[in-house]
Amino acid sequence: MMDGRVAIERDRVALKRIVASLVAMAGLAVGHDGEVPAEGAPPGTLPRHLWRAILSLLRPTEAAARRLIIAAARGLAVCLPPPRKRGQKPATSAPFLRSLGIAVMASPAELSAARRAKAEARRAAAPARPRSVSLPLFDPLPHIPMQGHRHYGRAGAIPRILFPGVIEPSPLPQPPSRDDPVSATRLGRRLAALAAALDDLPGQAMRFARWKARRDLGLTRRIAPLRGGRPPGGRLSRFDPLAVRPRNVREVDEILAHAHSLAVYALASPDTS
Repeated sequence: MMDGRVAIERDRVALKRIVASLVAMAGLAVGHDGEVPAEGAPPGTLPRHLWRAILSLLRPTEAAARRLIIAAARGLAVCLPPPRKRGQKPATSAPFLRSLGIAVMASPAELSAARRAKAEARRAAAPARPRSVSLPLFDPLPHIPMQGHRHYGRAGAIPRILFPGVIEPSPLPQPPSRDDPVSATRLGRRLAALAAALDDLPGQAMRFARWKARRDLGLTRRIAPLRGGRPPGGRLSRFDPLAVRPRNVREVDEILAHAHSLAVYALASPDTS
């Protein structure tokens, strides 16, 4: 059986190649060595058909990278800092001033307001930091439609109530065109977060280990990082290297199925040695 670290590294290199192709499709700049800049600036908009094509590959690539992080975190142990005590008021300078014989006339509310004003002034004077991006550690939860909500898939299926001679029929909304411009800002952020995660897989594994330690202490809402069923965006339900590859299965689907098997094994058989 192939060593887990070798398998993880092989999938990571393959995912980096896929990310580089997605970045090129989106119009981001790629370095001469093939590295994807984490803070690249995407174009303002993309045609809808290109945006959908990139998104159809981005979803399984993100899911595969997430599973590689879980597999790389197998056997990692972290020590969490002690939890902060809630309701504990910060110390003030009033006792020190009283020890010097100086009367303190300010009330606790005034001292608290002065501290808040000082902190806000410090934050306003500090230089603005760029917003950091990070790959989510959990699969998105499946969407559950609300009861009683009807979805009209076609524009012609929208009900219209007409009164002859009173209300003139209005034109129906046209379906979106494949060439309509779609904002690429969020897509570029997701690509940047994915590239940064693949470049720092050990750091992301420690990030997952810290979350797992908090979960074991009951400090998180989410219990399982992966959702049941087929991985998001994938076309294979399980990894089988001997099976015949269907025509609609892409390279990223095979990588995702293999990474999913590594993650499931890491979650079911944690290395406690």
